[in-house]
Amino acid sequence: MVRTLRSALVALVLVGCGTALVVGEDKKNIVETAVAAKSFNTLVTAVKTAGLVETLSGPGPFTVFAPTDEAFAKLGQETIDAVLKNKEQLTAILKLHVVSGKVMANQVTSLREAQTLNGKLPIKVEGGNVMIGKAKVVKTDIECTNGVIHVIDTVLLPGQN
Repeated sequence: MVRTLRSALVALVLVGCGTALVVGEDKKNIVETAVAAKSFNTLVTAVKTAGLVETLSGPGPFTVFAPTDEAFAKLGQETIDAVLKNKEQLTAILKLHVVSGKVMANQVTSLREAQTLNGKLPIKVEGGNVMIGKAKVVKTDIECTNGVIHVIDTVLLPGQN
């Protein structure tokens, strides 16, 4: 259960890492990277709300498919507010964005599916874009001290990918 929560936390933090992220020589963990990016405020809020900050700051390694603030905005504020009030649902969503272990982009493209902490997601290359479920990967290989973040343009939802 603790490992599952850690993975969910990583997923939320990765969302915080966004496309504006530039990692310098002093790498940060997944949570620190997400906070520093400032383009993943919704993800960071979700990770804090789910109580996953400590887990995602842990040793990992984790691979997080992190949705941007714009990805969350597609859900609508009413939906976001409702999910943030339901810790069980929030955790399930976050776990869908986290894979145990460090999987770099060159490895992802050779896979047909990703085994997340909350089920499997199909992986395919479509028109030169890598798709994880219904989400397009828009930035890859943001290395953190405890894993890697791949930024996606859509929030992954259980049963809808």
